[in-house]
Amino acid sequence: MLSADLKWFVVLAEEGQVTSAADILRLSQPTLSRRLARLERQLGVELFDRHGRRLRLNQHGRLMFEHASRALTELTSAEERIATMISPTAGTVRLDFLHSFGTWLIPDLIRGFRSEAPQIRFALHQDAAGLLGERVRSGHADLAVVSPRPDAADLQWLLLSRQPLALAVPAGHRLAVRAAIDLGDAADEPFIAMHPDFGMRRLLDEAAEGAGFTPEIVFESSELATATGLVSAGLGVALVPVSQAARWPDGIVIIPVRGARAAREIGMIWAQDRPLTPPVLRFRDFVARRT
Repeated sequence: MLSADLKWFVVLAEEGQVTSAADILRLSQPTLSRRLARLERQLGVELFDRHGRRLRLNQHGRLMFEHASRALTELTSAEERIATMISPTAGTVRLDFLHSFGTWLIPDLIRGFRSEAPQIRFALHQDAAGLLGERVRSGHADLAVVSPRPDAADLQWLLLSRQPLALAVPAGHRLAVRAAIDLGDAADEPFIAMHPDFGMRRLLDEAAEGAGFTPEIVFESSELATATGLVSAGLGVALVPVSQAARWPDGIVIIPVRGARAAREIGMIWAQDRPLTPPVLRFRDFVARRT
């Protein structure tokens, strides 16, 4: 397929090393090296700067990568649409989601959908909320389950649920006896937070701003489980969502946070200007019926 002719270059550019790219592509290293040499001869320029075994895109390579990535996305989409035309009941849903949804929400949605449409496949990807919207815009994903709602007019939004927010504190902490708190009550506490691209970090920053303080961040994590684990060790406090699926480590107390901002919305997004294939529409409508 045409997309396969582009994929090896995109993977090599992303990996920056022939060895790892060849493993991903299931090609021999000499085969991949020959393909690169042939492409560079055809273009009349080198695409990478060589640093030992490492490859780094030069100005020509960056231009090639930009266009090859875009073309690969479009060709892959065309192949999927043609496959759907041939067999409308089959196809692939490219679904992105936050890391914290991978243990409960996404498996539950897919399990329920596959009971009525077992022939539809899923291509899954996890990432931070700030990056998932861009993947949907660029066509790398059909749908994404994110939180909070992106502030973007070019993304459609389907609200799935709302989760109350709470403050996780170590057992024995001065706030642990409270039945509920205002976030401002923890203004002087060290916070364990998610990285800036993550949705929970945006919620913390917005809630703290509304409470009139800037949190002191002592550690940034990419996993809520890590954040609550470090809270149990007494390293700080953390703003966390509360759900039926939540499993808290020993040694922490969960205190509900009061206020209008003390909840996170979970929803599904898709690009406003890109038509969805029948399998994607079917899955989106299935999810909508469950809300």
